[in-house]
Amino acid sequence: MKLAEFFTSHPNQLWHLAKQMGVDYAVGPLPKEDNGMKPWDYMNLLHMKQRYENHGIQLLVIESAPPTNKIKLGLPGRDEEIEWMGQLISNMGALGIPVLCYNFMAQFNWFRTSTTTRTRGGALVSSYDHSLMQSAPLTEAGIVTEDQLWNNLRYYLERIVPIAEKAKVKLALHPDDPPISPIRGVSRILRNSEALQRAIDLVPSEYSGITLCQGTLATAGEHIPDVIRHFANRNKLFFVHFRDVVGTPEKFQETFHDDGKTDMYEAMKSYYEVGFDGPARPDHVPTMEGEDNANPGYETLGRLYGVGYIKGLMEAATAERRALAENLNG
Repeated sequence: MKLAEFFTSHPNQLWHLAKQMGVDYAVGPLPKEDNGMKPWDYMNLLHMKQRYENHGIQLLVIESAPPTNKIKLGLPGRDEEIEWMGQLISNMGALGIPVLCYNFMAQFNWFRTSTTTRTRGGALVSSYDHSLMQSAPLTEAGIVTEDQLWNNLRYYLERIVPIAEKAKVKLALHPDDPPISPIRGVSRILRNSEALQRAIDLVPSEYSGITLCQGTLATAGEHIPDVIRHFANRNKLFFVHFRDVVGTPEKFQETFHDDGKTDMYEAMKSYYEVGFDGPARPDHVPTMEGEDNANPGYETLGRLYGVGYIKGLMEAATAERRALAENLNG
């Protein structure tokens, strides 16, 4: 496993802290438009990649995208958005950036009803309570059905997967978060591992797989080690969001990495069992004492805690695999 962090496109404190913690891999956003260059233009991406490399960090994943809501809703203008996505993927391939994390959540991305829920020691986490959304108004998209989204996803993948194959860029589909449908009239179709498998089977390709977001699939009630084995054994596990929750799709909250429903050591051992060597990053960390919660889920202290915890699990899993090999060779 390649332990990574999500970084801004320009150096900040986390870049230095990550290197001090031994994190050598980056998950990056799209850079901002610069001197008329679109965020997905070759030179803009090149400059960002070079900034990482000059800091001793290798860029493995882009976890951002040009506008895609027309694609998801099947609106006029979706072909232009697909063209932008194609340019991004082609430029990633030319620059040797191997993974694109994308989603198919229409109208809004990951969604919470609170970003100030108290957890252990008073730390702040995000949470979701579906009862609070029952009277929420529809979005301007109105009612968006599951059939619409499945049809639009097929249309999109039929056009984008061949570009990814040519560029040799892996498309890592993220599940819908929260994994419940609908929200404000907008359906969510990628709510569990079965739906993720259905999605990547729409246009089969060695370059079409998933981002295994442990928190989302744990919320859906799935056994994370089984999910790891399912997708890894089919060579569809491209990227990992390592986090945890307590609760159900109707009502859940995020947790510290060691305080959720998942046996995180068992999960880590499963990654080593299947030989996963791709990127993984901590995700949606608590906001801790002294932080202002201006960036919920992505403040610094919780990230430091998450990286340290994951590194400990990695070391323990490595030691156990080594001990097992020694016993077999005994």
